[in-house]
Amino acid sequence: MCRNIRPLFNFEPPAHPDEVHEAALQYVRKISGMNKPSIANQTAFDAAVVEVEATTQRLISSLSTTAAPKDREVERAKARARNEARFGTPAPA
Repeated sequence: MCRNIRPLFNFEPPAHPDEVHEAALQYVRKISGMNKPSIANQTAFDAAVVEVEATTQRLISSLSTTAAPKDREVERAKARARNEARFGTPAPA
């Protein structure tokens, strides 16, 4: 759906609240079709971001797994390798 929303579950260290907020903001932007809402829609937009953020945090907190936590740097390296294989050039750092 949205390439900028990254998985947040099962990472060490756990997802930071800023990451959850950014994912919620991207989601609301995507489904509303607005990057920056008008003044008339700002309150509804902000409320939606807060609700999605809270729901996301509850979801992450309630999930469980037996898999070992993923390392953020290893996952970034894998993404860079996929990008290079796909586009033929290294991704910007």
